[in-house]
Order: sequence, then structure tokens, then C-alpha cells
Amino acid sequence: MAKAMKIAIVDDEQDMRQSISQWLALSGFDTETFPSAEDALKSLGSEYPGVVVSDIKMPGMDGMAFLKRLMGVDSALPVIMITGHGDVPMAVEAMRVGAFDFLEKPFNPDKMTELAKKATNARRLTLDNRALRRELSDGSGIIKKLVGASPVMERLREDILDLGQADGHVLIDGETGTGKTLVAHALHAVGAKAGRKFVLFSCAAHEEDALAARLFGPNDTDERLPLLEEARGGTLVLEDIETLPEKLQARLLTWMNEQGTPAETRIVAISNLQEAGRTCEDALRPDLYYRLAAMKITLPPLRQRGEDMLLLFQRFSEQFAEEYGCDAPEVSAQEAAQLLQAPWPGNIRQLLNIAERAVLQSRRGSGTIASLLMADSDETDMNVTTEGKPLKEYVEAFERMLIDNTMRRHRGAIVNVMDELCLPRRTLNEKMAKYGLQRSEYL
Repeated sequence: MAKAMKIAIVDDEQDMRQSISQWLALSGFDTETFPSAEDALKSLGSEYPGVVVSDIKMPGMDGMAFLKRLMGVDSALPVIMITGHGDVPMAVEAMRVGAFDFLEKPFNPDKMTELAKKATNARRLTLDNRALRRELSDGSGIIKKLVGASPVMERLREDILDLGQADGHVLIDGETGTGKTLVAHALHAVGAKAGRKFVLFSCAAHEEDALAARLFGPNDTDERLPLLEEARGGTLVLEDIETLPEKLQARLLTWMNEQGTPAETRIVAISNLQEAGRTCEDALRPDLYYRLAAMKITLPPLRQRGEDMLLLFQRFSEQFAEEYGCDAPEVSAQEAAQLLQAPWPGNIRQLLNIAERAVLQSRRGSGTIASLLMADSDETDMNVTTEGKPLKEYVEAFERMLIDNTMRRHRGAIVNVMDELCLPRRTLNEKMAKYGLQRSEYL
């Protein structure tokens, strides 16, 4: 079992508190008990690392009032309500207010354990997502995976932070391998629904009937909730949205309209349409397309990201070198220029493959990056071409990569970097300032 989460047990009857506490403790949970809702509220905040089990009928603040207070503190806090015989209508009302579930006395202890596990798993996911969101707001986490200092990447990160905070549905498009699913994760993690469900589904993986059942239900052969219900209150990511049959496009649009504004569940649609001369707009009903594309993110292809390419290659090479237990291959000026000139029709995914193969052949002591690029060009669609760049851009990109590598290797030890690169201190400082490199990043 993962690290035990807390379970706050709130009941005015001491015997009931102790009984529930002992049973859940035997099941591996860390429990704490409170004789009243007022006492419990002193310890239950928005970051409480666990869930709440509360009786409905209590003197003073009753369970319903307690639940409403908790939902005001943290609407994603799972609360399991315990109800006496005949109080089921009140428990149903508690579910409407936001309770996770309820148990009717006398209840089966195993049922209590099962509910506690579901609730703590949900709570753990909520807290993990919130921690991720905090990382994202600090520029790390998923946003940190969107590596690059190019203007297009700076703008992409800003768009993610802006649209993440909005309520509307989003359309993400771009060439294959540019990281569209990663951006969908980032949008969810920085938004108001970060603690809610994140459901990812490919529309291209099912035939129309199965797709309709999985999205909208009912499905007599599948006990899972329909996706639109499973993702309720959170984010539903529909990959390959352009493959959604027209009838289901109409149903999806109707469902989106019925949600009202702001939408309870956010749709993030990802288009992977790669046909020449045909766009996602051509594949979708106009009303659905414009509803989704009101907020649109188009990911830049790798060939438009300048020296980001070298930074990514360096990062990937270092990761694979660590995985395979060898040194990352050194990139010459000529190879850096070749990387920058390559058209990269497969974008980041293709660059990742090249980096791994470069590490493997370096470990064997043979082969060049140029040979990998040539071999790869024979296996991929080369319809995408790249324009030539001034020699100065290639030189600067290589120079930045070289200084970055050397600073990283010597952990910011300036004297060692000066000696290896044969640069005076003033020149090194000027070049680091020019390329936005700071010594503090390497210490």
C-alpha cells in the first residue's frame, strides 16, 4: 500500500468513533477522531492529507452543516457520511451537496474499508495534481518539460498558463510528435480543475457504435461509466477528434451546449490530421469546430524552434546516456549545423529517437550523427523542408550549446570553464549574458 493517508472520524458517540478507528487502523490507515464537527473543523484545512468519515446526526453542528462547511473549505475533500436507518433521503441530499459516498448503519466493515480506499486514492490524486499545479506556477513540472528559449516556446508557455485559467473548451493541433498530449496535461494542471479527473481518450481507437457507447453510454458489456460522466467536473481529452463520426459530433455538441457556461466538464480536443491540404476545420462540423477553436493552441514544429533543437538533443542524450551507463556523445560544430538544418518531419519524437541511437552508437565507438540523420531521412516522409539559415545563427547556436555543456560538466566552476574553452573571464561573461546563461543554474 502507498503511504497511509489520514482518516478523520467525526462522531459524537465514543464507541462508534473507536470502532471505526480500530477497524480502519487494522486496514492500514492512519486515523484520528473528533467528538464534534466543531472540533474537527479546527484541524481540517484545504490541504488535509486524507478523507473524512462523519455521522449525519450529531448535536450542535450536524453532519449536513458540517459537510457544507467542508465543501466551502475544499470541494474536492472526500467525505463519507454515516446515516442511521431511515435517513437515506438525507444521505442522498448529502451526495448532491458533495459527499463522496454514504453508509447506512449497521454497515459492513469491509464496505467501509473499500470506500476508504477509493476515497483516499481520489484524495491522493487531488493533492498530487495540486502539487503539480504549484510546480507549474513556478515554471517547473510539466512546463519544465516544454524545453526551449525560442520565442515560439515562450509564447506557448504563456498561452498554456492563460488558457489553463479560462473555462472554455480548447483545440490543440500541430504536426505529429510536437507534444500535444503533454500540452493537454499542462492545461489541466494549471487550471481550476487541476484537482479533478483528467481522462484521456482516442477517438480513432474505436468503431462508431463502440465509440458512442464509451462516450455517451449505456454499454451493457462495460461496467465503466461513460467517459462524459467519468470526467464530470474535470477535463476530458479527446485525441484524434477529426475521426469522430458526424453523428457523434452532433451529440457531443449538444452535450457541450447543455452544460451551459462555464462548462462543468472541459473538453480538450487534439487534432492529429496530417493529410495534405486538409485541416481539422474541414473534418469537423462548423458549429463544433468553432466551439472548440474559440481557444486554440497550435504547437510549433521543431524546425521553427531554432537552437531549442540543440538543447533538446543535449537533454535527451544525457538522459539516454545515464540509462545506458555511458557518456553522452559530443556534438561537433558540423553536427550541430546538421541538426539545425534537418527538416524533422517527426519533430520531437524523431529527435528523441535520433538522440537514443546516437548514444547507442557512441557506446559502441562508431557512427556519426550525420549518418543517423541520413538513414532517418530514408525512412520518413521528407515532404517537409527547411529553409537555410545564416551561418551566424549556426555558429551562435553551437557556441551556446558548447558553453552550456562545459558549465554543466564543471558545475559552474568558472576557472575550469575558462581553461577548457580558452576564453578570458570577460569574454566568457559577455557570451553567457548574450545567451542568457547564468552561473547559478549550474551550481
